[in-house]
Amino acid sequence: MAELATIDGVRTLAVDIGGTNVKVLVLDEGGDAISQREKRPTPRPAVPAAMIDLIVQLAERQPPYQRVSVGFPGVVRHGVTWTAPNLHPDWRGFPLDQVLEERLGCPVRVCNDADMQGFGAIAGEGLEMVITLGTGLGSALFVDGILVPNLELAHHPFGDGKTYEQWLGNASLEALGEAAWEAKLREAIELMRRTFNYDRLYIGGGNGRLLQRGDVPDDVVLVDNIAGLLGGIALWTGVVGTRLVRAPHSVGAYCPVPAER
Repeated sequence: MAELATIDGVRTLAVDIGGTNVKVLVLDEGGDAISQREKRPTPRPAVPAAMIDLIVQLAERQPPYQRVSVGFPGVVRHGVTWTAPNLHPDWRGFPLDQVLEERLGCPVRVCNDADMQGFGAIAGEGLEMVITLGTGLGSALFVDGILVPNLELAHHPFGDGKTYEQWLGNASLEALGEAAWEAKLREAIELMRRTFNYDRLYIGGGNGRLLQRGDVPDDVVLVDNIAGLLGGIALWTGVVGTRLVRAPHSVGAYCPVPAER
């Protein structure tokens, strides 16, 4: 692997853990994909041991890499997972970065999955918000390219005693049908605009496709779900566009990954 790094630059294995599927691909030093995205169903029960085994299996099928970025569907603090509402309670307090480093034999950095999708989508200017629509609802907020971590909008109230995730998660889509679910999503977009006063809202995730690209407000951008993997490069470069993702003053309180070890 060291020889490969000298020839081709450092490669990053990007991993997107979801409540329905786990996806991987390899990025070159500039953040471009150099392998085909591969996905497998999320194991059930989605306990840490089964998830780690699946990630290792998927990693073995990819080209060589020297480091790993992981997007995880829950709160992550310094590589440790603290919530995983769509996976399993055993993820609370799990040192995902350390365990994967031991299994994969290279450095690993972990952040929230919506944060990682945001890194792959935002322009790095102004107040930018990201939501991902899949099994649940992920959310991220950036100010001039700097992450405001662990927003977890999914669990905030959104009418009739339900949360955003209860209204906009996949279970609600199946119960309401596409038309009623989309109407609820548009209602949520308007509420988020008034609450956060964002400059741009990026919508991704598997169910984001249900919004027609030509029928969204000017300040809403629909992004391909692959952004959740492409954003993995930012966990190592610290740059989104021309703006710092991880400014020196932000290490610790505002940083999704620990300082260099």
